[in-house]
Amino acid sequence: MARQIDPRILRTRNLIMEAFIELSMQMDFKDMTIKDITTSATVNRATFYNHFYDKYDLLEKVLSESIMREVIQEVSTHEVINEESIKSILLSIIRFQTSISNQCHRSYKAFTPQIETLFKNVLHASFSKWAHKQWPNQNNTDIEVFSVALSWALYGVAMHGMQNQQTEPEKYLQQLMPLIDTMNKEDAHQI
Repeated sequence: MARQIDPRILRTRNLIMEAFIELSMQMDFKDMTIKDITTSATVNRATFYNHFYDKYDLLEKVLSESIMREVIQEVSTHEVINEESIKSILLSIIRFQTSISNQCHRSYKAFTPQIETLFKNVLHASFSKWAHKQWPNQNNTDIEVFSVALSWALYGVAMHGMQNQQTEPEKYLQQLMPLIDTMNKEDAHQI
């Protein structure tokens, strides 16, 4: 039987995470202190350290547990690697990155490496699972290489599209879909 976590512990953890998100919208991450976070969350330092090692641990947890929940849910709605899933995930990444950039503009650059790592890990795990189902006769190494390459490429394309906002994300995606479709078909034949 799974042990339930005390609701007060969850509430306190959420208070700290929400305070961190609010502060991220107001100040640079590098300038943010534990005191700023605990004051905003109305908890003491000991309580903070009962939940998190430091502000970097808090950043990682906020990104993976709170902010990226929507993206992870979007990814999990798919079960195969095809044009529809790639398109949906790409737009989800662009929407997420744009939202974080707009909401936490002052701290966005500090968040970028952690966001990138989380995205690549989530995408790699999903693509690997889907590829194993789609191509059950392929060896694990080929599937893993394909999954890593696709996850990194998709994240890179999304970031490039976001940084070069000459067109709307949907139009940018329309320009890229023939390339992605071709790559997906070639990889499907090779795997």
